[in-house]
Amino acid sequence: MLADPRRRALVVLVATLLAMAVTARLGVWQLSRAAQKEALQSALDSRGGLPELRQPTLPADAAQAAAQHYRPVRLQGEWKQGATVFLDNRQMNGRPGFFVLTPLMLGPDDAVLVQRGWTPRNTQDRTRVQPVPTPTGRVEVLGQMSPHPGRLFDFAGPAASGVIRQNLALADFSRELGVSLRPWTVLQADSPGIAADGLLRQWPRPAADIHKHYGYAFQWFGLCALLAGLYVWIQLLRPRLKRNA
Repeated sequence: MLADPRRRALVVLVATLLAMAVTARLGVWQLSRAAQKEALQSALDSRGGLPELRQPTLPADAAQAAAQHYRPVRLQGEWKQGATVFLDNRQMNGRPGFFVLTPLMLGPDDAVLVQRGWTPRNTQDRTRVQPVPTPTGRVEVLGQMSPHPGRLFDFAGPAASGVIRQNLALADFSRELGVSLRPWTVLQADSPGIAADGLLRQWPRPAADIHKHYGYAFQWFGLCALLAGLYVWIQLLRPRLKRNA
């Protein structure tokens, strides 16, 4: 008879310790995510003050590009007509819509994908997109070097095609177009010549949601402390008070 209460007490203790370990680990992970974003934002801020990269100094591979992400760039080329893609379920300033992407031809078989801006979704028909002017002839694009847009969950899978897509893999899109795309993209910035295209370019900063991670960390640490408090009260203090009553 004595073994059962002791076994139950041991099971409760082990379960409580495991739950506390998990919640504390999740809190530490959220703090590490916040620190990563702060460090990334600091690096990006410093890179943003570096001189502009121009065509002769553009990185050719992904490893070189990663060290140059968010540096200013100034490119000249021609938009590839008929190749604009609208990435669905992308937000800007909390509003749902599309990221508009168009390849910029730097040479006969050399292109870079430009994230030209954001346009809102049609609330009546989500399959309709707002026409975006894509001038012919040589254009100049100012912006920042960037990795490709983050991948979202996609029911259609990697074989999705068409004007509206959930995700866009650079390697697959390069094969689809029959041109060589650089392994990075450009976040286009506002400039005097492009104000009439109607796109927003208020690109989010990596550390913009850092408060969210601190909030989650507080919740996990609070839950960890609550578990400890409940164990101490239910398993230790309350039985002792009953015995002394």
